[in-house]
Amino acid sequence: MNDRCLDLHKKKSKKNPGCLFRKEELLQAFKDKALLEVADIEQLVTNGRQMKACPYYGARRAVPLAEVVALPYNTLLHKKTREACNIKLEGSVVIVDEAHNLLETINNVHSVEITGAQIIKAHSQLSQYEQKFRTRLKAKNLLYVRQILFVLGKLSALVGGKVEYTADSQVNSKIEVCLVTINDFLFQGQLDNFNMFKLLRYSQRSQISRKLHGFVEKYPETEVKVVPRTEGPSVSGLTKFLHEISSPKEKTLNLEAIPDVSQSNSQSTMSSPLMQIESFLDTLTNADQNGRIVISKQTKVGQSSLKFLMLNPAVHFVSILQEARSVIVAGGTMQPVAEFKDQLFHAAGVPPSRILEFSCGHVIPGRQLLPVAVAQGPTGTTLDFTFQSREKPLVIEELGRVLSNVCNVVPGGVVCFFPSYDYEKLVISAWEKSGVLAKIQLKKKVLREPKRSGLADQVLTEYSDCIKRCMSWQGSITGAVLMCVVGGKMSEGINFSDDLGRCIVMVGLPFPNINSPELKEKMNYLNANFQKDQDGRQAGQVHYENLCMKAVNQSIGRAIRHKNDYASILLLDQRYLRGNIINKLPAWISKHLQKAERFPLLMQSLPKFFSLHKN
Repeated sequence: MNDRCLDLHKKKSKKNPGCLFRKEELLQAFKDKALLEVADIEQLVTNGRQMKACPYYGARRAVPLAEVVALPYNTLLHKKTREACNIKLEGSVVIVDEAHNLLETINNVHSVEITGAQIIKAHSQLSQYEQKFRTRLKAKNLLYVRQILFVLGKLSALVGGKVEYTADSQVNSKIEVCLVTINDFLFQGQLDNFNMFKLLRYSQRSQISRKLHGFVEKYPETEVKVVPRTEGPSVSGLTKFLHEISSPKEKTLNLEAIPDVSQSNSQSTMSSPLMQIESFLDTLTNADQNGRIVISKQTKVGQSSLKFLMLNPAVHFVSILQEARSVIVAGGTMQPVAEFKDQLFHAAGVPPSRILEFSCGHVIPGRQLLPVAVAQGPTGTTLDFTFQSREKPLVIEELGRVLSNVCNVVPGGVVCFFPSYDYEKLVISAWEKSGVLAKIQLKKKVLREPKRSGLADQVLTEYSDCIKRCMSWQGSITGAVLMCVVGGKMSEGINFSDDLGRCIVMVGLPFPNINSPELKEKMNYLNANFQKDQDGRQAGQVHYENLCMKAVNQSIGRAIRHKNDYASILLLDQRYLRGNIINKLPAWISKHLQKAERFPLLMQSLPKFFSLHKN
């Protein structure tokens, strides 16, 4: 859509006036209306349709005069995207909301991955382009095109491929993943003598990737042919779409009768992979210490990949700190905050005197919350959900007994979070065989979070409807229990308020895979560049804990959504009794946390809590 839109702007002529929705007077009128009243995206689209003006370019016209501009993370955090959208931060107050994952988001925005299939396809397309236009290209431009072809060939070799063959037909003898510095990567690929800055400057000025995209759309890759000239003005598929949405009932234009060159190769409508490869080459201009290259060789060359892994978020956040008058990083569950100070502000050169921290308690009084760290189950079995112990039948059965007891006491909805989909599947399967699941179902309808996000709304609706029915009359079924996964769709952005979330159960501590090469490299980077904490632990270990606790805090924050709400939060694992873990919980939870070293302590507190609120 974006490429077609840009093409429409360029194809202005006497016969083809370009985009009908981008006329100056229409955009001016749209801008004035956008500044007159606050509107969401849907309303802006409706206004654009009614005024026959492009809502995107109309809204962009309004930005310089707006007092408050809402924009997505990617637009704010990526400097080139900011500049392309004409977002100026000088003298502005920048507010980053929901900033609990800001460090990871900055790194992800500036990390780029390309596959062997993309590399080989880009080489094939550019080779055909070079053959078609070699006599028309200037010598300097032809040189740059051939340099890009050379680079693509070397990138292909790094993942075990050859550009002379299709990606699907090539295989690697073994699977291996390695991480290297930028300089080592360039040396291994024999690209260390290239001036990557000049090559990228040529790509940007010549817009070679956009031209290649247009070339691929016009000519099939299998045969380069000249498209016959047609009578009358050429109308693109986007023009056709714009006409349809602006006047769906009008039939004055017979658009179907107008030949469309772009439709001659409908399978090539996706963007050229060269655009993604340019982004990857751009990452190679980063300082050597700020990132690593992950070379992943898979069995199929097409599925092998090269990924730039950004390690230092401060290097990209510093421009925002320098340009803006003030930067506010906010969120409901920002704990632990020390990481933000160290990796974003201190690393960017901001002195401690300029950093102010403000934290307030929850809107509810303490009596409306019951957080309990539970170390043992009903039979006295220790709740140890470490990777080494969590699959033991004894531990899984004890977890089932805990949940069964909880469901007998808690009215309405219970939301139970597991560390992974695989573990949730293992536990449910074991409970089905042992009969524990049947016991739980005597009190609660059991629902499970689907892996496919498209089915999540359906499950949530079923969960909500069941609880509403159960709360409206007294029966044997008192509500529902929803089995969720930390990091899944239900763990962020979903509000389990009132009866939908009377109890949140967190099973274990969802630590990420310590054997992940990318996580190992990040931890090594932090150990080398940041000091140990007050307890003498290395920065990498602290980061590893923080990743886990941020996920925990997001999940348990799904409950208690307004001042009259109340809920219990059960943290099932003996490790939740440790001071270093408790300190990383939100203050409004940690200061009320009860430690149930034995299960009877929980079963004394839980019924009393809900009895109090029932009355």
